[in-house]
Amino acid sequence: MGMELQAVKPSVLNPPMSEKAMRARKKYIRQKEVRAQELKNARERNRKKLGLKIMSHVYKKSKRSDGFKFEYQIKNEVREIFRTWADETVQEYLGSLEERWDWYRKLSAGNFLSLRHIRDQLPQELVDAYDKFQEQVDKHLNPVKARRALEDEERRIKDEEEKKYAKGTVEDLTKLCVKADAPIELIRKMVRLIGFTNHMGRPRPITLLTALEDTDIIKWYAGIGRRWLEFYCCCHNFKMVKTVVTYHLRFSCILTLAEKHESTKREALKHFTKDLKVFDINGNEEVHFPTERQVKMMGDKNLSDPKPVDGTFSLALIRLASDEPPYSCVAHFCDKTDTVVYRVRLLQNRLNVNPADEKKWVPGMGAINESLNLKCFPVCPDHIHDLYTGRITFQDIDCTSFVDGG
Repeated sequence: MGMELQAVKPSVLNPPMSEKAMRARKKYIRQKEVRAQELKNARERNRKKLGLKIMSHVYKKSKRSDGFKFEYQIKNEVREIFRTWADETVQEYLGSLEERWDWYRKLSAGNFLSLRHIRDQLPQELVDAYDKFQEQVDKHLNPVKARRALEDEERRIKDEEEKKYAKGTVEDLTKLCVKADAPIELIRKMVRLIGFTNHMGRPRPITLLTALEDTDIIKWYAGIGRRWLEFYCCCHNFKMVKTVVTYHLRFSCILTLAEKHESTKREALKHFTKDLKVFDINGNEEVHFPTERQVKMMGDKNLSDPKPVDGTFSLALIRLASDEPPYSCVAHFCDKTDTVVYRVRLLQNRLNVNPADEKKWVPGMGAINESLNLKCFPVCPDHIHDLYTGRITFQDIDCTSFVDGG
C-alpha cells in the first residue's frame, strides 16, 4: 500500500520534549536520587553493624587469651574492608560543597599562626609545616574552585541548549524534510477486512485457519507481521504499526489457536505464551512471531527492499490428506519429493468481495488472480515455510504444476 510522503519542518520529525515528558523525566530523576539515598543509608547501617561485630569479636578474643590467635589470617581482609569504607566516605564528603565549606572555614579562619609577629617567634619547621597544611586545605577543601567549576558546567549546558534552539529555529525557517507515514487507516481497514479484528477493533479468531497445523497458523501471522515491521520501520508513525502487530495480530493468532483446540484464551496463552512458542519434532523450541522485546527495539531504520505482503494475507493454504504418489515440489529449482499437497483459498472468494470494488476492498491492497482459487499444489516443508514467512511468493512457484482440487 506504500507510504504517505509529506514535506515538513525538521521540528516535526524531531519534536522537542513535551511538558508531560519533562515532568516524567524529573520524576524519574527524583526517584533515582531517593534510591541512591536509601542505598547510602543501607551501606552506612551495614557498616555500623559489621564494625560492631568486628569490635565485639576482637574484645572477646582479647579477654579469653593473652594475644590474638586466629585460625586463619583476617588482617588483610579487615584492612581492605576499612580501606574501601574510608575511600567511599571521603568521596561522599568531597562531593558535598556544604561540608567542605564548613571544614575549610574551621581549619583556615581565625588561626593565630597566620599572624606575622607570631610566626617570627616560632621555629621555622613549625611554620613550614603549618604552611604546607594550609596548602593541602586549600587544595582539597576550598569549595570556591569546585563551585566555580560547577557554575561553568551549568553555563556550558545552558549555552549548548541556546545554540541548539537557535539552530533548530533557523532550520525550521530555511529547510524542509520528507516525512514518511504508514497509511495507518488503510492498515486498520485491511485488518478489519481480513478478520483480525471485529467491528469494534478488538482481536478475533479466523476460523478458516483452524484447519492448519499450529506451527503453520503462527507462521502465517508471523509472515504478515514481520514484513509490515520491516517495510514500515522507517515511518514516522511506526509505533502505530507496532501496535497493530503486537496487539491485533498477536491476540488474533492466540484466539485462533484457542478456537482450534476448543480452549479459552487464558489456556492458549499459558500453553503457547505471549511469544507464541512451539516445539519441533525434536523438542526444540521455535519462535516465529516477533517477540514483544524485538518489536520494541525496532525502528529508526532506512527503507529496505520491500517484500510483498499482500499475497500472504490474501490466501490461506489448507493442508490436504492424500494417498496419491509423491509429487515434486512446485518451487523453482527444487526437486524434492517429500512434499505435502496444499489447497489455495483466496480471501476475496471467502469474503465474496470483488477487489475492483473500492468501497468494499482496501485501496492499494493487492489481490491474487481468482483462477488460483481451490487449486492444489505439492510443496516441500522448506518452501512452505518460506511461503508462509514471506521469503518467497507465487512468483517463485511453477503455477503450471497446479492441479484442480476435488
